[in-house]
Amino acid sequence: MTVRTRSGLAILAAALAALLPGCAAQPLSPPVAVQAAPAEAREPVTILVSIDGFRADYLDRGETPNLSRLAAEGARAAMRPSFPSKTFPNHYALVTGLRPDHNGIVDNTMEDPRRPGITFKISNDQALDPFWWDEAEPIWITAERQHVRTATMFWPGAEVAHDGLRPSDWQHFDMNVTGQQRVRGVIDWLRRPAAIRPRFLTVYFDTVDTAGHQYGPDAPETDAAIRDVDARIGELVHDLAELRQPANLVVVADHGMAATSPDRVVRLPDLVDPDTVHLVTDGPYAGMDALPGHETEVAAALLRPHDHVQCWRKTDIPTRLHYGTNPRVPDFYCLAETGWLIVKPDVEIHPGGTHGYDNAAPEMRALFVAAGPAFRAGVRLEAFDNVDVYPLLAGLIGITPRPSDGTISPLEPALRTR
Repeated sequence: MTVRTRSGLAILAAALAALLPGCAAQPLSPPVAVQAAPAEAREPVTILVSIDGFRADYLDRGETPNLSRLAAEGARAAMRPSFPSKTFPNHYALVTGLRPDHNGIVDNTMEDPRRPGITFKISNDQALDPFWWDEAEPIWITAERQHVRTATMFWPGAEVAHDGLRPSDWQHFDMNVTGQQRVRGVIDWLRRPAAIRPRFLTVYFDTVDTAGHQYGPDAPETDAAIRDVDARIGELVHDLAELRQPANLVVVADHGMAATSPDRVVRLPDLVDPDTVHLVTDGPYAGMDALPGHETEVAAALLRPHDHVQCWRKTDIPTRLHYGTNPRVPDFYCLAETGWLIVKPDVEIHPGGTHGYDNAAPEMRALFVAAGPAFRAGVRLEAFDNVDVYPLLAGLIGITPRPSDGTISPLEPALRTR
């Protein structure tokens, strides 16, 4: 499906100076002078913006004049994340159209039976190994194969090569790069002459998620982070307008955020003898494998009723979660009630926030705002699955998408036609 757009309707956008034009193997540099292309009738570009941890209802707090304006000029929704509602699985779902069980990034922390003793974590070198990412192809690779130039200002998986391919321009993730610098980098890429200008770009902001984890979703510090990232959106909108660059701007979050408390904790020994399992991950859920010789004992312990937790064999995880068929999912899976945590005996819990819960929970709903020449104004969409963003992006860019779990149907009411 190709989305037909009306030329001349522009979205506005952000930043001030200019970053490195975006060399794949180089880190971000101090601002450098960039020769802007002469005035021209620019074709619309598509910019995918992720605000990590931006719960859908944050948009109604009165802290986001720029995002709220975009929503009024386009479409908004409370988007359902894929399960588990974690960062890496959902960022990959958004750009592949495949749920985590199908895209291979089943968790922020995971193991693969083909690599015993090796653990993928978002903080270790395994996160850059193509082995973990090759079950799905992100949209920037599909676009590059179809001769569409792309650029990624940070996105989980964007540093990983697929058959030797990467975005034409990309940056190593560096959390010390400010939001303003990230916006400047995107704008700098768009200052280029048409022949080397990207048509699809991503940019990622992480500070709202960081504040939500540390202070909780309702803390003043989280509101401050929301205001700050909204200002970055305002800069992006302003600078796009100054550049006279029409853009379809799709702003999403990977998941929401729920408040946590030391009063809402289930310790692992309350579920099972820790000496009988290999624990892969814990928190809002716990994934574990029974140690050899303890399978029957572990099953009996975990599958009985528990307060605030429900456990399943991976083969019995509810169908609506679309999870459990991938070999990287541990054999047993326990999901806590929203706001509760499953942790080891020695872990100290402080008030704060987290995510990963049932993706039907209102607290896990994620931001979706889209505006630009392809979108009608003032549309409030019903909740839809985040894998549906993928066919939307493919249509905006004008490429043939790969098979996916997503469908454009829930988003069609927001789209203009000629």
